Amino acid sequence: MLWSGWGDPAKARELPEQIRTLLRDLLGVRAPDAPAASLESVRLPAVALPGPLLEALAKIVGAEHVLTGHEARVRHTRGKSTPDLLRMRAGDGSDAPDAVVLPGSHDEVAELLRLCSDERVAIVPFGGGTSVVGGLAASRAGFAGVLALDLGRLDRLRSVDAESMVATFEPGVRAPDAERLLAAHGLTLGHFPQSFEYATLGGFAAARSSGQASAGYGRFDDMVVGLTVATPSGTLDLGRAPKSAAGPDLRQLVLGSEGVFGVITSLRLRVRRAPAERRYEGWRFASFAEGSAAVRALAQEGPLPAVLRLSDETETMIGLAKPDAIGSGDSGCLLIAGYEGASVAGRQGAVSGVLARMGGEPLGAAPGEAWEHGRFSAPYLRDSLLAAGATVETLETAGFWANVPRLYDAVRLALLGALGAPLVMCHISHVYETGASLYFTVVTPQEADPVAQWERAKAAVSAAIVAAGGTITHHHGVGRDHREAYGAELGPVGVGILEAVKARLDPAGILNPGVLIPGR
Repeated sequence: MLWSGWGDPAKARELPEQIRTLLRDLLGVRAPDAPAASLESVRLPAVALPGPLLEALAKIVGAEHVLTGHEARVRHTRGKSTPDLLRMRAGDGSDAPDAVVLPGSHDEVAELLRLCSDERVAIVPFGGGTSVVGGLAASRAGFAGVLALDLGRLDRLRSVDAESMVATFEPGVRAPDAERLLAAHGLTLGHFPQSFEYATLGGFAAARSSGQASAGYGRFDDMVVGLTVATPSGTLDLGRAPKSAAGPDLRQLVLGSEGVFGVITSLRLRVRRAPAERRYEGWRFASFAEGSAAVRALAQEGPLPAVLRLSDETETMIGLAKPDAIGSGDSGCLLIAGYEGASVAGRQGAVSGVLARMGGEPLGAAPGEAWEHGRFSAPYLRDSLLAAGATVETLETAGFWANVPRLYDAVRLALLGALGAPLVMCHISHVYETGASLYFTVVTPQEADPVAQWERAKAAVSAAIVAAGGTITHHHGVGRDHREAYGAELGPVGVGILEAVKARLDPAGILNPGVLIPGR
């Protein structure tokens, strides 16, 4: 992955001149004064770990799996949020780990945790490095140093139970590799978030990921039936049955814990038969409100397609290469529906009946196929826009259906108040019987300090989401960016529960300090 951006550098997208003109004339975007830093010029702190400790790490995992070189440290610095990338483009590697360690087994992970607890060395579990909420930048205060615990060597499919439809994976398996390994058995996870190309299964579980086909396959936490977790206090082996009445389900304590309670070393996942057919299509609705009503009808009355997403008027206008493709003009909102299975015709017909009854206009396969073709490309476009002088970032929330319009308005107003006249786009990305998530994309000219610019906007939006009764995050996770707003959402008793669990499992507090738990 590109160290200062997203994905494969060979897939970088050059902005067409007409887009540059639009950015300049519509938003006042101007090219940055200084070029982006090179990898070699990124400023890193000196390695803080003493030689004997590095030797002790090497005894556990092998010397070749303890990396202290410049490039390895840069590539394990922070995640892929816009502030993360802006700092890296400015040559700021101040959050770099002192070393990168790659364990090869559960036992090696457990031994590393014991050693680092004794030596007070902070550990950041590292999968695909795709966090967009500051989840990979540990607090150094009070620690002898920081390790990035790269789980890339734990990359095996251990077993497939075709009778139970359960597959057991190690956490470092990247999503495309998981699909390839399962395809050999005629199976799929059906989990395709925008980070699909680089994210890992362990990361999906640790952040409660949600994929683009969640309407059909569920969120990733719905797929997890078992977990093995190494903690400084010992091993947790969770999940003897699909469901149980044996007390609170501790699997739910690990899911979404972002590496602060332990390190996931094995996952047992529900799998599905690989679909024989996939089909996508587009529909047009006159307004976001009308489209939302149609989406709610499908979520509550059925049937649901595998993919269901609705863009608002602005995202529809900006996102379509040919606005007249939406039928009767360049207004309205685009809905994408996707169908997967052995035979999709019946479900497609039933969904189409609901959408037509709710006022939708069918657009055929072209918009759906265009969405499928570009479903993982938006982060590449963000890199191009950052290079052109625009600040581009995403944020998301979720709420009950009755509250979705209030949330939509609250986020937009907060962004306008904080940034002046940004371009704000939104879509409904995941739906449930009781509510939905809203996913926003914001484009605005970069100020002299673009990181401070976005932090100001993010603080305003977080306060607006809390005040409007939404959750601070639906699928990006808490990290550092949402930590205090998460505290407001949980309340003091809830925060106290997290602190108690942390104290029991990680008494020395070495695991991802500063992430998730409010006030730390």
